[in-house]
Amino acid sequence: MDQLRIIVLGYMVRGPLGGLAWHHLQFVMGLARLGHCVHFLEDSDDYPSCYDPIHDVTDKDPAYGLQFAGNVFERAGLADCWAYHDAHSGQWLGPSAVAALDRCADADLLLNLSGINPLRPWFLEIPVRVLVDTDPVFTQLRHLTNPCAHEIARLHTAFFSFGENVQRDGCGIPVDGLPWLPTRQPVVLDAWPVTPPRPHGRFTTIMQWDSYPAREYNGVRYGMKSESFRPYTDLPSRAGRCLELALGSPTAPLSRLRRRGWHIRDPRRPSRDPWSYQRYIQRSKAEFSVAKHGYVISRSGWFSERSAGYLASGRPIVVEDTGFTDWLPSGAGVLSFHTPDEALAGIEAVNGRYAFHCRAAREIAEAHFDARTVLTRLLESAMSSTSVARAKPAVEA
Repeated sequence: MDQLRIIVLGYMVRGPLGGLAWHHLQFVMGLARLGHCVHFLEDSDDYPSCYDPIHDVTDKDPAYGLQFAGNVFERAGLADCWAYHDAHSGQWLGPSAVAALDRCADADLLLNLSGINPLRPWFLEIPVRVLVDTDPVFTQLRHLTNPCAHEIARLHTAFFSFGENVQRDGCGIPVDGLPWLPTRQPVVLDAWPVTPPRPHGRFTTIMQWDSYPAREYNGVRYGMKSESFRPYTDLPSRAGRCLELALGSPTAPLSRLRRRGWHIRDPRRPSRDPWSYQRYIQRSKAEFSVAKHGYVISRSGWFSERSAGYLASGRPIVVEDTGFTDWLPSGAGVLSFHTPDEALAGIEAVNGRYAFHCRAAREIAEAHFDARTVLTRLLESAMSSTSVARAKPAVEA
């Protein structure tokens, strides 16, 4: 594919956490390594949305996030490729601030990750505007219940979802009328080196108990990880004290989980930056995790970008099946489950053939999440005339 001028519209200054940073950074790194001219832009939006994890406050001040983003992009070798639009002060900030509007005017493609930035006029001039849905089911429910959000989504020209079963029979992602195509998290494999296995480590994960309230639509409830987790609360009594949660959200029952044998950590420490997050994964034996209840009951096919990082690091994963087994091999490196008995069997399988599952984990990452393949496929589909649904005006005449 010829070189494209690409704007990645994402969330790092306002969400300065290690996992979020890796999610966005690998799109930018992967596109740059494919030879494209790529810039990362972010918008403050019009409400206080800048999170400072040190003081645990959310306000309009982007100072912490700007320093965080600067450090991340510099270490990634992309120091000059990003800018931040602060609508509260009317300023562009960051190393590419002066050229940001020119970059938009010249761009071939906008890659809007998660749709959590407003589409300012300078983005609407970009001819191909790709919306990447990273929160399937809940994105579509928002479009079905919020006409304004639906109209903003329709300003894009191509639509991709981490709900990889979106076009498969048996998938229950609510239909919002947009022509969604499947995609997944790209992994820049050389940024995720395999480290020596940790046979005496723990099964870990980093998670939010409740990311936001559960949703109901047409009589169906779509819940958070808190609902998925309930059947597994007593798992340490069967698997041993080898399970650790770096667990956030004010509603998390930390004391109760500790009493049930779970090791609990403050997620802000491993999430301090991308490299502390990566070290946490590397120091783990494997991952154990449930998925959002809504992902599971819809059989969305969603797969975690965090789990992809475990796989790339050569760490097996024991994770709740959202329907991803329709497209991703399970049984070696990836062990899926639907019940506590299946989860226990997966943990025991990893313990029994640990070196085998570590090797298989990396092989799956290479075969299914390599950024070169994932991003090339996404760009080719987005730029093709068959997948581009031309935008309609937000207000009909």
